[in-house]
Amino acid sequence: MHITIIEDDTTLNNGIVLALNNDEYTFEQIYRLGDFDKNKSTDLILLDVNLPDGNGFDFLEKLRETSDVPVIMLTANDLETDEVMGLALGADDYITKPFSLMVLRARIDKILKRNTASKDNNYRDDYYVFDFDKMVFSVNGNPVELSKTEQKLLRLLVENQGNTLTRDFLVDRIWTDGAEYVDENALSVTVNRLRNKLAIKGVEPAIHTVYGQGYVWKRDR
Repeated sequence: MHITIIEDDTTLNNGIVLALNNDEYTFEQIYRLGDFDKNKSTDLILLDVNLPDGNGFDFLEKLRETSDVPVIMLTANDLETDEVMGLALGADDYITKPFSLMVLRARIDKILKRNTASKDNNYRDDYYVFDFDKMVFSVNGNPVELSKTEQKLLRLLVENQGNTLTRDFLVDRIWTDGAEYVDENALSVTVNRLRNKLAIKGVEPAIHTVYGQGYVWKRDR
């Protein structure tokens, strides 16, 4: 599991890493909102409210337009209205400073376990049935064979349906074999092959191109 920490207090930022450090977690430590890369995959964000280049509330509101990654807000603001605002904007938890690192760890574990358990390895709608565990896929009742690369692409798209995934993000997540160079056409070729295999006459393709950005899985179910 990868945790992104956005906290400008260096001591606290480092302390969180030390308290949580084990074989289960990896970390990215960020001290300014401007250093956050939305195209990098993460399993949870620890988000300070008051940061040098903005506030966590605005950041969270913008984040929720494209991502449902779990967020725990960390703040010295102990007003009830601030907590309500954070939760209303989509925070999964809200912890006021100072706090126990043991309590923080327990809350992180709870959210990550819940989020992992909620991930469904199957997708079904009126035309498509995908079982990623069994690697069984059907289109309009007819079985189709997908390559491992096509399966990776399809899974990323359906797990993030409605959200545009950039080309850089998809290349990084699909070709994870450490290759230094991936032909820039590889993703386009894979998308086109997958589209052809999922094509249904008279039905709009589910994989939409967002020009200048990437691709999105969008279906009227």
